[in-house]
Order: sequence, then C-alpha cells, then structure tokens
Amino acid sequence: MKKIISPSILGGAFSNMERTITDLNKSKAEYIHFDVMDGDFVPNLTFGPKFISDLRSKSKKIFDVHLMINRVNKYLDDYIKAGSNIITFHYEINENLNEIINKIKLNKVKAGIAIKPKTPWQEIKKYLHLFDQVIVMTVEPGFGGQSFLYDQIKKIESISNYIKENNLDVDIEIDGGINYETGKLCVDAGANILVAGSFLFEQRDLTKAADKLNDYFN
Repeated sequence: MKKIISPSILGGAFSNMERTITDLNKSKAEYIHFDVMDGDFVPNLTFGPKFISDLRSKSKKIFDVHLMINRVNKYLDDYIKAGSNIITFHYEINENLNEIINKIKLNKVKAGIAIKPKTPWQEIKKYLHLFDQVIVMTVEPGFGGQSFLYDQIKKIESISNYIKENNLDVDIEIDGGINYETGKLCVDAGANILVAGSFLFEQRDLTKAADKLNDYFN
C-alpha cells in the first residue's frame, strides 16, 4: 500500500503561510494537515475555518483537517464549507458521533476518528467500519514539537490487525513526533499516512524535505 505524507502546517510560520502552501504544492506530499485547536478540548489555540478557506484556492492538495475541538457539531458546517477533503474529530468529545459522521458523509467529505494516547483503541472498535481513517495520536494533542510516544506502536498494530481481519477500508494515520525512525516503526506496525510537522519545518528546504520523506517510505 502506498504511504502518504501529510505535512502539518502547524510547524510553519503563520505570517508566511502562503509561502508554506506554495512549497508544499511543489512537493510529492499528497495531503496538507490542518491541526485545528480551540483552547478548550486542548490547551492551545490555532486557527478556524476562515484560515482553511483562505488557503483552499491556493492548493489542489487533499486538505486533511484534524479537529481537536469541542462542539464539533456546532462548527462542522463551517469546516465543510471551507473546503476540507477529510474531517477527523476526536472520539473523546461528548457528542453524538453518528450524527457527526452522517453530516460529514452527506457532504461528500471523508470522515476520520482520532484517539488520544491514553484512550484504549477497543473503545472505537464498534465505530471503525463507519470511518475512512483513524488517527492514532503519538503525542498528547495540543502542541507541536513533542516527543514520540513509543508505547503507541502496540495500539497501531492492534488497529491494523483488526482492520485486516474485518476487511475494512480504513486508513491509519499517525500524528505526533514523526521522523524517519518513528515513521518506519509506525509503517511497520500498519500505518499508511504520516503527519509530519516540526521535523519537516526544521529542514532548510521544505519541498525537498517532504519529497525525501515521501520517497523514503515509498
């Protein structure tokens, strides 16, 4: 299975985001990852639907939108209208998951479910068949630049085995602390989408860094 790189623009400078998008447009990365944080579900605050909408016309890449927010249902229409291709929300929110899934899919957008490191993967087992992807957080959500949590590898393996055993068409995306070493561990465990933020933006040339990471796993 082809491996997909999803650079997280959280690692870039918000003051020069158009340049970041231009650099990623030239790369082999198929997705662009948007870490949306509300200062409530997670302690940090990033950006909202207008930010995504403003960048939508500047890229034909898949916009991989990860909602680390409460009140998903309240704001869901805004993120759909902004041009999201995939919308992933967290299992840990206190809302009707089926209602959110149905609204996403009725609008011909792919739906994803994300789980925090301390959430047992078995809790989402009964929902997995409804989703297009699952995001396994390999850091605590809320901040970029954190160290990879190696104890999540077993979780990735378990989800991958369950997907295969049940013939589900669900991608496994990993978000947090990804580089060559940790990315290989995740891919070997069954992941096929890798979110990379700080690691890519620490490199001198973002386009070349994204291409090199893509080629390494393909």
